Amino acid sequence: MARPTIKDLAKAADVSVATVNRVLAGAENVRLATRQHVQNVAARIGFYGLGAIQSRVAASRPKLRLGALLLQPHRPFYKNLAQTLREAAAARADVDIDLRIDFIEDLSPQNTADHAKDLARHCQAVGIVSAVHPIVTEAINEIERSGVKVFSLVAPMSSTGQIPYIGLDNWKLGRTAAWGFAHLCRTPGKIGILVGNPRYRNQEMTEAGFRSYLREFAPDLSLLEPQSTFESAAVAQEITEHLLVKHHDLAGLYVNGGGVSGAIEAVRAQGKSGKLTMIGHDLTDTTRSALLDDTLTILMSHSLDRFGLEAIDAMVSALQGSHRNLNRIIPFEVLTRENL
Repeated sequence: MARPTIKDLAKAADVSVATVNRVLAGAENVRLATRQHVQNVAARIGFYGLGAIQSRVAASRPKLRLGALLLQPHRPFYKNLAQTLREAAAARADVDIDLRIDFIEDLSPQNTADHAKDLARHCQAVGIVSAVHPIVTEAINEIERSGVKVFSLVAPMSSTGQIPYIGLDNWKLGRTAAWGFAHLCRTPGKIGILVGNPRYRNQEMTEAGFRSYLREFAPDLSLLEPQSTFESAAVAQEITEHLLVKHHDLAGLYVNGGGVSGAIEAVRAQGKSGKLTMIGHDLTDTTRSALLDDTLTILMSHSLDRFGLEAIDAMVSALQGSHRNLNRIIPFEVLTRENL
């Protein structure tokens, strides 16, 4: 068969020959959607000039510089989140995204503020995971005054909604966790709760929803005072060991924040796997293993693929002047060993 000509491409794409020529020439007076349509049809019919069309379409896409500031890179959740953000940015056909992702090991407010301001100097929009602190708030105000759009990732940084938020409905998350304990705890008793840091607004809201449900529907379950792990697995392990020794009537353990791997190790070491209702957050290799051996009873997890798409779309929409709601609430997944 003869190779497809420009005329063949125009007919297959239902556009004029002049439009195909303008696409091949990289003319500015062709809509991006039309360029992409012609490119897709060229690939389908095997048009000889596909490479030229692809380069012209790529050159015509708006170029945006986005950034994300995530927490400690050794934590699987944030490694996975970074990967899904990269994939979502690369998948956008309408814009050319230069995505910079920085991790911070030291979670102190000043270090977070300094890294956020440095990232913003290179970006037009940034997504930040951070605890709420006046030093961080002031840094964000400074960034926004410079014209860079700021988004809260995972943890809301504003109770007023002034900073767009991409993440879970944390009130609903906490009430769902409490529902699990109310229905799965075999006997009345105490519920231990571990939080990473009370300054993370998502953890604060989750705890509030958790307490609300238990007060309403499970008065026979007594919630112990929450203890902070400071996002450390070692601290979580030590706290969990102490709870298991001190409270013989411990009916459940809720890990609402970082350090779940340490809590899992402590429960296993004490021989409590399958004997204690334990609920945690986010699917990783460690939590998957804990679900399978019944150390974790329920896992409530971000849908990371959806998170990445929504986060990138919100930042792009903001820079394109869209009037769409920039807050994106991501549905969470409820996992057990039976539906992994």
